Amino acid sequence: MTPEALKEFLLEKAELYEVPDFIPDDPLSIPHRFEVPLDIEVSGFLAATLAWGNRTAILKSLNALMERMDQAPGDFMLQHEDSDLAVFDGFVHRTFQADDMKGFAKALKSLLVEHGSLEALFANAWQSSRDTTQLKEAIGSFHESFVRAPGVLQRTQKHVANPMKGSAAKRINLFLRWMVRPAKRGVDLGLWRTIPPSVLSLPLDVHTASVSRKLGLLHRKSNDWKAVEEITTALRAMDPIDPVRLDFALFGLGALEGF
Repeated sequence: MTPEALKEFLLEKAELYEVPDFIPDDPLSIPHRFEVPLDIEVSGFLAATLAWGNRTAILKSLNALMERMDQAPGDFMLQHEDSDLAVFDGFVHRTFQADDMKGFAKALKSLLVEHGSLEALFANAWQSSRDTTQLKEAIGSFHESFVRAPGVLQRTQKHVANPMKGSAAKRINLFLRWMVRPAKRGVDLGLWRTIPPSVLSLPLDVHTASVSRKLGLLHRKSNDWKAVEEITTALRAMDPIDPVRLDFALFGLGALEGF
């Protein structure tokens, strides 16, 4: 397949799979429920954080989590006292446990009080980074701010990836895709306007990595940040304005078509 034919093929697949029918069975359905920006940010961050494993189990955990916060996650994060965190007792999603959620709540409250929103935190870190063509340094800055927050246990830190240490940061990149990419097709949320889609990186997972290698877009064997940069560079050559929309093509080909 020629580069131009591959580009046309992937753009067609992206059009096919970036549709609202994708949402109901996906963790993205959680932030789609809300209208208040802070609720969307917080629920989206938690949904992306827990987005590993069986989709049915993910949604069950996320529904339980939203219920524990009375379907007002943004208000809960800003207003809670330490005594309110008992609401998370007994919560478990795979290796993410109640103490991890309590640490997340404390960290999010600290960051939201300081910055006003997660958008402001990421946008400020991106604008002051040395390489503004991507969000690597901004994600690393977010990781450092998060793990330094009072109440975040050592065991909890593994749930917030750091690309500066080589992690592919799949879940953070997924969250950023949801927040940044335009909502014009009714899938991603387009909530943040201060960061352009052109600087997003692919949320690399087993499906997108496998398809990318089969198509010759990725040659690195490890699914790490260098692999993210390699495949995202290839996607930017196809669509420099919105490269990560091709995530829908790669994921659809792998997870739905068994390519």
